[in-house]
Amino acid sequence: MTTRVILHAGFHKTGTSSLQRYLRGNLDLLRPYLAYYDRDDFPQLAAALQTYGKRPFPWRIRQVRRAATDFLARIPDDKVIVLSRETFSGTLPGHRRLFGALARDYPQTAIPIGKVMVTALRHRFGPHCKVEFLYTLRSRDAWLRSVHGHLLRAIRMTDSFAQFSQRFAALPDLDATARHIAQHLSLDALHLAQLEDVSASPAGPAASVLDLLDLPNGVKRQLPPAPRANVGQNPAIAAEFLRLNRANRDKVALKRQKDRLLRKAPDG
Repeated sequence: MTTRVILHAGFHKTGTSSLQRYLRGNLDLLRPYLAYYDRDDFPQLAAALQTYGKRPFPWRIRQVRRAATDFLARIPDDKVIVLSRETFSGTLPGHRRLFGALARDYPQTAIPIGKVMVTALRHRFGPHCKVEFLYTLRSRDAWLRSVHGHLLRAIRMTDSFAQFSQRFAALPDLDATARHIAQHLSLDALHLAQLEDVSASPAGPAASVLDLLDLPNGVKRQLPPAPRANVGQNPAIAAEFLRLNRANRDKVALKRQKDRLLRKAPDG
């Protein structure tokens, strides 16, 4: 049996939460056609990916390799395997790395991680294993706005959106970034799915995976419509996060203020 692996490697803020939630929530229907794994199935690998993304030292990519090898050794052979985790590309641009430097792009971490995963997959499933990478994408402005909103909520981001956009003015769009990464990997196929295109599908962003499978029409009709997940906060809440981040508050107090704000006015 030749194993086909579809590794959904990101990017962040491109419908990944919706995709992962939908696939996991419909495994009873999908299990005959794929074996699906995400962070819940490989917590040690997920932790190693996150650590390397923020601190990309050589010894930490070795930790990713060990965690990937250990995880793959524990799962059974299957005809089609789907792995999904946005940190297969590293950390989200805008987060801080060592000594406060900004993570400014994906390739620095995505290429080493991708090489490790391709090697580990072919070692586990044999040299004829078909390794395919899937990247979900998003238009540049919408993506930057989503990233900025996430960082306002998650860390002490003090840039306005205009300032944040200027910091990343030279950042290539996600399509070009994915193609650049793939040029450095030995892949059998590269799949790119624009969020604006797949969101109209009943399965939402998960359609980017389902469209790569040979699903019977009867199964497609049984799949429920996808709810939206991880929707960014509205502009008023984003503006308040920015004000709080710029205020002179300690980390604990800042988190408490943000949590209170989210409870009063949930995302949407």
